[in-house]
Amino acid sequence: MNLDYAAPVREALANDQPVVALETTVITHGMEYPHNRDVSLAMIDAIGETGACAAILAIVDGRVTVGLDDELLETFATAERDSIAKCSRRDLPGIVGLGQSGSLTVSGTAMVAHAAGIDLFATGGIGGVHRGHPFDVSADLTELGRTPVAVVCAGAKSILDLELTLEVLETQGVPVVGFGTDKLPAFYTRSSDFAVPTVARDVAEAAAIVRAWRELDTGNGMLITVPVPEDSALSEADAEAAIVKAVAEADANSIVGNAVTPYVLGRIVELTDGRSLTANKALLVNNAGVAAAIAVESIRS
Repeated sequence: MNLDYAAPVREALANDQPVVALETTVITHGMEYPHNRDVSLAMIDAIGETGACAAILAIVDGRVTVGLDDELLETFATAERDSIAKCSRRDLPGIVGLGQSGSLTVSGTAMVAHAAGIDLFATGGIGGVHRGHPFDVSADLTELGRTPVAVVCAGAKSILDLELTLEVLETQGVPVVGFGTDKLPAFYTRSSDFAVPTVARDVAEAAAIVRAWRELDTGNGMLITVPVPEDSALSEADAEAAIVKAVAEADANSIVGNAVTPYVLGRIVELTDGRSLTANKALLVNNAGVAAAIAVESIRS
């Protein structure tokens, strides 16, 4: 894969310094401007504070780009909604071949991060099995089963069927680690009814698990799940009520495929009077900081 590296990312990788990848779908499809730009800058700052380097991954005019500068970040953040395509593994040949720009999903980011030599990636929540549609399975899950990148997130998005999502992850052989929790975080809420198979009590234990994962070289990814900060979390009752209503509306309006998640997340913001947006921003920045701390600790001997 031909890659265009931003100078700071190229230097960090050349010097074996920790690098944390960030996706671009949250910028182009997850939040409105200026929230998308501001939260991205806050994630970059959270990573930099640990001594690690942030690398936002994207497709820019057909070039696979590892690290967006401030100007490109602003371009992606201010782009008209849907003018920049969401890119998973499936979409990359078309976007690159036609010289278009694309924002990378979790799946696309994991693929590009691995090609770039980056094995830690921070995001909000991964995709999974959609509620009421058990055959609608996100490419994020199969990507984690085939690409050795550790994804730090707030669990699977709570708009999904979490039980089936965990089952698919198990089938794909993906380790799921709870960071300071023995229950799967549910994105807007700190917990769910579902246990995680492994618990890391702190950064040191998470880094030890990452080192073992690298040494075992199993060929698949890993999920490190981090609860949303307590002061920004939604209650389970409030989150579930908004999710049920938003998912029902998506079904009623025949919204399918990769349009479902942006629609449902947007409706949840409205239904919770913006509280879900506050939670989303908080968990993104928190995940970036946790991922960077793990990245730094995991390269220490």
